[in-house]
Amino acid sequence: MTKHGILKLMIMLAILGTSIGISSDGEAINPIDIQKILDKTVDHKKVFGVVLNLSLGSGESWSGASGNLTSDDPYFIASVTKLYTTAIIFMLANENQIDLDDPISQYLSPNVVEGLHVFKNRDYSGNITIRHLLSHTSGLPDYFEQEYKTKTSLKDELVSGDDRSWTFEDAIQISKEMQPHFAPGQQGKAFYSDTNFQLLGRIVENVSGVAYEQALEQYIVEPLALNHTYLYPHGSDKDPSLFYYKDKALSLPLAMASFGPDGGIVSTSEESMIFLRAFFSGFLFPKDYLNEMQSWNKIFFPMQYGLGMMRFKLPRIFSPFKATPEFIGHVGSSGSFAYYCPDKDVYFTGT
Repeated sequence: MTKHGILKLMIMLAILGTSIGISSDGEAINPIDIQKILDKTVDHKKVFGVVLNLSLGSGESWSGASGNLTSDDPYFIASVTKLYTTAIIFMLANENQIDLDDPISQYLSPNVVEGLHVFKNRDYSGNITIRHLLSHTSGLPDYFEQEYKTKTSLKDELVSGDDRSWTFEDAIQISKEMQPHFAPGQQGKAFYSDTNFQLLGRIVENVSGVAYEQALEQYIVEPLALNHTYLYPHGSDKDPSLFYYKDKALSLPLAMASFGPDGGIVSTSEESMIFLRAFFSGFLFPKDYLNEMQSWNKIFFPMQYGLGMMRFKLPRIFSPFKATPEFIGHVGSSGSFAYYCPDKDVYFTGT
């Protein structure tokens, strides 16, 4: 999804957020109005399908879909996966197995850390902490979206239809061949990089002693009794809905099986909702951590990033007659989203 596409998604969610309120019959969700918003979002040019699950703190809920998707279709949640990786990291922290301010060199092999961050002829690799990775304040380049030796990016190759696979080692090597953006922890600096979450995934594996897929099962899938949430394993799995780049459906099984902890989970809007509510309720880790997560830095309009999660709040110009509410959670490049709106006490998941 382009940044323009993300902005369009944010506007749709902001409209949904401002449209929810208590009606004369005491209901906060008007299914007819919300379905109209979904139908209007599908333009059959750049948006071919949409799924939405709404859940209020009061327990009232609604799910719907439009276009070529149904409410129970599994889909690639893409970078919403980062919320799941974040949850596991905070669960490990709560178990005192890690500290967010520990240098990553405590948990990663020397061949991974060596030469990872060389900025202006100074090696900062040993200065990077887990907190820097979670908050995208490490300064590390993005192995996925930035151009590298071929003068193109991995993302550009994929959206052109050129499916390919890569390993963790490949992603780190690509990143090492790029120039970092700033020294780790530089005040007010943040740069969104999938490399950070590749490294966090490897830390999860090294600390837990199991593969990321098994850690996901142990820490999230089994406790929440999720039956349709899993790390995409290989190209023979045809269940997840295809996503689109502009007007072209993309089939990228090799790539989707390569993302792992930064974007490789498949789920449904219902199970994504179960996870999202658990994330913000204190079921997975103490709620006190949520305050720590909300230390925001700008990444790109209209997004900010805290510790492992995004925030957006559209300026008044997008809704001059009614202030748009704040949303915290995550969005994915496939069009996926999982957000909580504190102002309305309402949760949104879908794609």
